[in-house]
This record gives sequence, C-alpha cells and structure tokens, in this order.
Amino acid sequence: MPGEFFEGIGRIGFEGPASRNPLAFRYYERDRIVRGRRMEDHLRIAVCWWHTFCWPGSDVFGVGTFERPWMDPAADPMSMAKLKAEVAFEFFEKLGVPFFCFHDRDVAPEATTFRETCARLDRILEHIESHMARSGVKLLWGTANLFGHPRFAAGAATNPNPAVFAWAAAQVKHCLEATHRLGGANYVLWGGREGYETILNTDMKRELEQLGRFMSMVAEHKHRIGFKGTLLIEPKPHEPTAHQYDTDVAAVLAFLRKFGLEGEFKLNVEVNHATLAGHSFHHEIAYALANNALGSVDANRGDPQLGWDTDQFPNDVKEMMLAIAEILRAGGLGSGGFNFDAHLRRQSIDGADLFYAHIGGMDTLARALLAASDLLEDGPIDRFVAERYAAWETPRGRDIREGRLSLEDLWRGVTEGAADPQPVSGRQEYLEAILARYA
Repeated sequence: MPGEFFEGIGRIGFEGPASRNPLAFRYYERDRIVRGRRMEDHLRIAVCWWHTFCWPGSDVFGVGTFERPWMDPAADPMSMAKLKAEVAFEFFEKLGVPFFCFHDRDVAPEATTFRETCARLDRILEHIESHMARSGVKLLWGTANLFGHPRFAAGAATNPNPAVFAWAAAQVKHCLEATHRLGGANYVLWGGREGYETILNTDMKRELEQLGRFMSMVAEHKHRIGFKGTLLIEPKPHEPTAHQYDTDVAAVLAFLRKFGLEGEFKLNVEVNHATLAGHSFHHEIAYALANNALGSVDANRGDPQLGWDTDQFPNDVKEMMLAIAEILRAGGLGSGGFNFDAHLRRQSIDGADLFYAHIGGMDTLARALLAASDLLEDGPIDRFVAERYAAWETPRGRDIREGRLSLEDLWRGVTEGAADPQPVSGRQEYLEAILARYA
C-alpha cells in the first residue's frame, strides 16, 4: 500500500520446514499447541525498538551505513520520531509479533530541558497508543536510557554527583509511568554504566548503597502508581565499564537480598551477557529459576572470537533448547518473553535484512521450543538426574536434608562402619549424545 517503508513485503506466513522462502517461517507457527499452550504464548516474542529502528549501522571505526529516512539529522526530530513509529508498527504487523519494547530515548528525542523532553515523550505516546489499539501489538517492557547522554558518563544511580542521581530518578519516574500508561507487562532497569573504570576513584560501598536506594525508590513508585507489571534488572559483567555491579545473576541476587528487594525485582537475562560473564546462558537461566527470580529473556548471541557484546540474532537451537527446557519445567516466563536485543551486521543495509534476521531468530526459538518439549516429554535427562540423586530420597538422605542429623551423628555413622562410597559415572558424554538427537 502507499507509504510503506517495507514495500513489496507482506505479512510473513508459516510455510513449514520444507520451505525455501526467506520471507516465511519454517518453524514458528503462532497457533501451534505445545504442551497445552500456543507457541506464541510460550515465547511472547518482542521486537526491540533501539537496535531495529535506532541503530544507524555504525561502529567504533566508521559511521552508520544504514539509510533510514527517519534518521535524517536535518529534519524535525519529532516528525522523525513519528515516522519511526509508523515504520515500527508496519514491521511489527508484517512480522506478526505480539510485543515490542523500548527505551524512552528510542521513541522520543531529548530536548533542551527535562520538562520539554517529558512532553515530547508524552506526545509520541499518543501516536504509539493509537497504533497499539489498531494493531493489537502490546508493550513487553519499557526502560529509561540512563547511559547514552554524557551526564551519565560516571553512572546514573551510582554517580558521585547527587544531581545526576536525581535526574536519573526523574527520568525513570516518567518512563515507568509511560510504561504503565501503555499497559506494559514489565519495566526493566539496565545499569549500562553502573560500575567503574578504576577502583582508584571509586567508593564502592557508597555506590552500592546509592544503587540500593535508587531501586527501592523505583519499587515504591511502582506501588504508588498501581503498576502491576514486573520490575526487572538485567545483569551484565562489563562493557562499557571495566566492571559493572550487576555482573551476573548471582551478583544481582546478592544485591537484592542485601537491600531487601528480592520480592520486588526479577531478572531479565541476556544470552550475550551470560557468556561475557564467563557462564553459559543455560547456567544463568537455571540459576535464576532456582531462586525464583527469572522474569524475561534478551535473545541474542555473541561471537566466540570477540570478547564484547556483539548482539547478534540467535541461531543456536541447542543453546536455546537447554534454556527453554528449564523454563518449561518451571511453568513458563509469566509476564516476561523473548525480545531480540540484537542488531543487523553493518553490511546488512537493506530493510529486508531486518525481516531475514527476525525470521531466523523466531524460527530458532520455535525449533528450540519444539525440541525442548520433546526432550521433556521423552524424559531421558530428567530420568538420569532423578536416578543420580535418588539416594537423597532414602530415609537417611531425607534426615540429612531436613536437619535431623548433626555433624556428630554423621561422624559416628562413618566411624562405626558405614559403607565406603564409591564414585559413579556422571555420563556426561552419554547425555551430550542424547541432547544431539533433539537439537
């Protein structure tokens, strides 16, 4: 139709595994029932506004390579923001995703004063609301950009200047209310610069206390305005700072417990951040679930040859299958979902490349969901693990777990002739071979 940016591309349909059409799904079938729920409801896929519509294709050695009409620096910034929203919802509808997510600065440009910046966001929200009502596409989560502007060079909540803390707090208040206004299912806090370059100029104890106070204020305001969504914190170990306070799932959980916030926040776990922290994505998902703290997922990947956050679209079915199996065992993501915190490569300059990337990522998630469902249905891994820990379900094992035996009791039992336990094979290679049949 006239005015389309993605001219010639219609609604992406499902054509099945035999299809060779790059503009069709081979595995993502939104209404397919998997373990009693629609595939769309399991995955709750969201397109990210920032990478998809804001990134110009630049890197540290070169300017942007993408020619997007809404990125014209000479044009009126609010007109460009409205055009970007038009293109975004054209993309959402043609791709057939149920959700999107954004930073405040993604959808509305900053002005010369904070008051006018807020007014700009409010005006763009009216435009977005009309598109949401027409299309049925919903907001998975919103978040405030507390890292891009030079004022946040030394952090936001952890900044040595309380004026920056106050600015960040005011920005989060407005963005949280904007997310509430749009019916967002979650609100994310990503401390992009909440860390330090060198400990030589850093009071770590003070900064952590500042961060704890900031997060407490956010939780208080959530309840004050009646926002029913989930508050999420996104772990990341480093980059752009040398060390960030939200290093990994374990660090964030320790932080939340220290400040009594474990009941207020869950975690938005990213694949590439997990690997940068030296963990597998599977580990981070399992750790969060073991602590009832998983909220949502940034679905992307890194490059094993590069030690930085490359934010590529996911294509490893096995990696995703292992994580989704954990999520299925736990009953699903609740209000969370899978968003593609991923961007095109700098040479992928065509608008159609956005479709190829998202279709590939959605098919990867769909294949992983189907494989995880089969793995759980057949149960070879679960049976092995149950057998491996079966002794803990004997009377003696339960007495140890439930505190009925002391260290003295166990010492006495061993000294009085308890059988000398012998090692049992963990069968790692056997289990890896089984996994290869599903992925």
